[in-house]
Amino acid sequence: MNSTSGRVYRSGDWRAPWLGVRAATSPEAVALVFEGRSFDYAELAARVEVVAQVFSDAGVARGDIVAVHLGNGLPMVEVVHAGFVADFVVQLVNTRLTGSEIEFQLRDSGARWFVHLAGDRDCEAVELEPGVERLCVREPHSAASISGKTIRGDPDPASGTRRIDLESPRFILYTSGTTGQPKGVALTGANLLASADGAAALLGADAEDRWLVCLPIFHIGGLSILLRSVLAGSAVVLHERFDPEAVDRDLERERITGISLVANMLARVLEVRGRRAKPQHLACVLVGGGPVPVPLREAAAQAGFPVAPTYGLTEAASQVATRPPGMSDDRGLVPLPGTEVQIMDEAGHVLGDDETGEICVRGDSVMDGYWQRPDATRDVLHDGWLHTGDVGAIDREGGLHVFDRRSDLIVSGGENIYPAEIEAVLLSHPAIAEAGVRGREDETYGARPVAWLVCFADQAPTAEELGAFCRARLAAYKCPVDYRFVAALPRNATGKLVRRRLGG
Repeated sequence: MNSTSGRVYRSGDWRAPWLGVRAATSPEAVALVFEGRSFDYAELAARVEVVAQVFSDAGVARGDIVAVHLGNGLPMVEVVHAGFVADFVVQLVNTRLTGSEIEFQLRDSGARWFVHLAGDRDCEAVELEPGVERLCVREPHSAASISGKTIRGDPDPASGTRRIDLESPRFILYTSGTTGQPKGVALTGANLLASADGAAALLGADAEDRWLVCLPIFHIGGLSILLRSVLAGSAVVLHERFDPEAVDRDLERERITGISLVANMLARVLEVRGRRAKPQHLACVLVGGGPVPVPLREAAAQAGFPVAPTYGLTEAASQVATRPPGMSDDRGLVPLPGTEVQIMDEAGHVLGDDETGEICVRGDSVMDGYWQRPDATRDVLHDGWLHTGDVGAIDREGGLHVFDRRSDLIVSGGENIYPAEIEAVLLSHPAIAEAGVRGREDETYGARPVAWLVCFADQAPTAEELGAFCRARLAAYKCPVDYRFVAALPRNATGKLVRRRLGG
């Protein structure tokens, strides 16, 4: 993983479909390794051309929003790249969501198409709005099985002459909002290209890299690595899901140079690995999704894992600031080249060195806004600055120190959970008068949600009843692990819930 600088990906003509550009310049280079099979760039591009034609034949038009409910695998990779070729917008749907959560996202985005595996009963039960059509992937080896087409031959030579609008949305990824309603983050090709440029300039990138992707592609962490690798002409080793034994095996077998994990994933890999020596080729272990505990950092260092703690968010197309491997643990995170970071107070004034306030971000990687949510966009974007709601400080050397991942955010196993979303579900229960949710520390997941509840008079639901109620309406990782019944919730003088005082 060689060091690079400047706008490292600007040498390519990225206004053409990215995979086609790479297939034209590096056709025989390995693009993807999945379940023991390798695909070079020419073969992967040929597959994507067929899938793009399948979507066009089905009636998908330029600019249509295609909601994709697929896990890590060949169909997901093909659809991600087919969006560039057929010029549709890919809405990535978290496969852990319930049917009602999926239905909300499809309505909110205005998706015209819903893609999922045939036989997925949960997806088949999703009720689609009039005008929304369902496309089913019938075989797990390719999205082309939507129509039964066979993949063979070389990529269409015309693919290199097509043009895409880098300023238009290419992907929509939903993130939970503090109001309890998820919001769609619309990311353009320019956002993703700027993010890739900054990451390569800070951490290095070249065609010899081999990144292991065990994060879901429907999250920005997995998606960004998939796209960055195409831009660099390097290989992705894709895992269907996170399995610490499989990760440990492939670090050696697949000569992995880089991997992105959350803290509890890293801990599990280190536990499996034991006292064996550092993988020979491993040069960077990005760790995001929340703080990296000191004992874990020490264990990783002892095992020779080159950890790079990182702070990022979907609204900025992944990384904002990262501490490269080899830098002292007491140093702050380094903002990616091309990304500005400032600390502001509640009035929007820029704070000085070591002063604590809100982390604000500006740069080409920052989204233009939330999809069809102008009010929500105005709440967080001011004069080009993204107000993250996260709390931190910048030291005298320009390093970023992140103290809280938003005041109320619960980070559980790398998933962002907003209490307001859970509270809204609990308040829809006929027995619940008031609800407050806060995270509780958890050794495995970092934190888990706990609910404090005030019931209406003469109402006494059990924890089991409420658990079943939440599981029917929320993804499993969002459901509280404990329900506590109290006479009143802590509130301030204006009546606002003070979550930090729950349980205290």
